[in-house]
Amino acid sequence: MTPRDWYPPIEPYDSGMLAAGDGDEIFWETCGNPTGKPALFLHGGPGGGVLPDNRRFFDPAAYRIVLFDQRNCGRSTPFAGDPAVSLERNTTPQLVDDIERLRGHLGVERWLVFGGSWGSTLALAYAQAHPDRVSELVLRGVWLVRPSDEAWTFTPEGAARLFPAEWEAFVAPIPAGEQDDLVAAYGRRLTDPDPAVHVPAARAWMGWELTANTLLPVPPPDLGDAQTVAFAHILHHYIAGGGFLPEQGLLAGVDRIRHVPAVVVNGRYDMKTPPDQAWDLHRAWPEAELHLVEDAGHGGSEPGIRRLLVEATDRFRTSP
Repeated sequence: MTPRDWYPPIEPYDSGMLAAGDGDEIFWETCGNPTGKPALFLHGGPGGGVLPDNRRFFDPAAYRIVLFDQRNCGRSTPFAGDPAVSLERNTTPQLVDDIERLRGHLGVERWLVFGGSWGSTLALAYAQAHPDRVSELVLRGVWLVRPSDEAWTFTPEGAARLFPAEWEAFVAPIPAGEQDDLVAAYGRRLTDPDPAVHVPAARAWMGWELTANTLLPVPPPDLGDAQTVAFAHILHHYIAGGGFLPEQGLLAGVDRIRHVPAVVVNGRYDMKTPPDQAWDLHRAWPEAELHLVEDAGHGGSEPGIRRLLVEATDRFRTSP
């Protein structure tokens, strides 16, 4: 394997559905070495679900790789592709509890926790809640979900100035009288029971969400209507809820994880989670190793980012 490659594709050796209470079930899978060092991959979104390439950040000979679809997305049920599905029990504290439930179900004592974008948010929240269960953290595209971070995404003074055509397409479905609060305006449409309303709204929302995911343009993923609705429904739910994080935010909890070895990787030209968030995390937590990749945006599959993430998991293969 060259330094810029990730590991070859692999298939799970085990999978299942974990009862999470009140009729919710979480899909999980394990790959790699059944007796290897446990590593947990947390997908982005929220609402994105696990992708096959997510398994490739880890040496399959060294790691017992655990992945799961967070509540109401991917193969977990009930699926939020139906806007009638309640997301009341889909919050960050509940996802943290799901991780702990899965850890116990799989008989894991401690594990490396890896998360990108929303996965970095959830990884930090989980580690701060259960620091004794985390051996290392590998974070990519740090998202702190502060009001200032959301202003970058949802006001004309932020990313809209760099992507004017895409911003225009995002605001076009919303009447001028509702554009002072785009998140609320989209929320009304994404939860409308009429597919003629919620499907176009989800497409427009996800069109803006997937804008500039990488430094160099790549074709957007081919999402069906149900997956698009689920992704938009869950992502909007978390943004409207401020990420369901403690009022003081994630930086205030750094002291609980200061002892945990950590690698943080962010693209210099990340338009989704600009590097000031990773920098602010590093300032609060200088013990965490920060890498700003000069030729990358937000995507975890971009070569410079991918290489550093694999280097981090390789380095942690033999640590306690």
